[in-house]
Amino acid sequence: MHTAERIALAGLPSGVSIETTIHTYEGDDPGPTLYVQAAQHGREVNGTETLRRFHHRLDHDELAGRVVAVPVADPLTFDRVSYTTPESLDSANSNMNRVWPGDADGTLHERMAAKLWKFASDADAIVDLHTGSPEMLTHTVYLAGDEDSRRLAQAFGTDLLLAERAGDDADVEWEERNFGGKFRVAATRAGIPSITPELAHNKQLVEPAIETGVRGLLDVLRELDMLPGDPDVPPEQTTARNHLGRVKAERSGLFHPSSDAKLGRTVEPGDHLGRVYDPTTYEVLQEVEADDDGILYSVAREATVTAGQSLVGVAMPTDEY
Repeated sequence: MHTAERIALAGLPSGVSIETTIHTYEGDDPGPTLYVQAAQHGREVNGTETLRRFHHRLDHDELAGRVVAVPVADPLTFDRVSYTTPESLDSANSNMNRVWPGDADGTLHERMAAKLWKFASDADAIVDLHTGSPEMLTHTVYLAGDEDSRRLAQAFGTDLLLAERAGDDADVEWEERNFGGKFRVAATRAGIPSITPELAHNKQLVEPAIETGVRGLLDVLRELDMLPGDPDVPPEQTTARNHLGRVKAERSGLFHPSSDAKLGRTVEPGDHLGRVYDPTTYEVLQEVEADDDGILYSVAREATVTAGQSLVGVAMPTDEY
């Protein structure tokens, strides 16, 4: 059985309601509940299309348990094709994925998160669909050390898994960017195994990313015994540490990646990956080189960069997680 419920997440100053739709799929047999959402960041549309195709591809007769799906978790950013909301709407918490589990009496995003948390907190597992930059390997992130989340990540089926350290075990970026308020982190800490697939590409509907998302969701259901059969897990998956191995711009300018900066290649310290130069004087400001051994999984393709911006990401394989 399928139902679609329109709910109010919060309200604008004019009195206009911020609404979204919750889809619920009930199987005939008892089983776990999977909560899945997309488009916390409104420009990340491949997750939304993944849920539309999942809706048509799910075999209701075979489903055990319940799936709760939210194709547009943040209508404010979705309508603006943006990552965050304007300061005029939520000056304190412009990024919805930093405020979980929310606050029913808080800022706009905190109220929206709190409303969705009522659905998510009843789940036995969570998938939070995101999409990365256009030039990024598809991967799945989970909280390091949580074995149930790791199994979900493996079942989703991407070749690359990123284990994210939390709290005191994380690097300084964790506190600086308030990663403790991520949806996946809050859910895992609440005892709900959770993963964040990054399907690659934003603003465009990209077939390989969408199909990876649909197959991944169906395989997560198989892992949870909500669908018959076993997940189709790649024979080799690489686990790496998240938010490490990034090379950042030392100064602002134009970034020109080298021809060797190809996604998926193995790099070593000192490998040349591009340069940043001053567009007015033509002076080379930075020779961009890999700092660590690993797999090149992201490359900035928007040429204009500011100091501190990530230019390339290197996934550092580990057996620790």
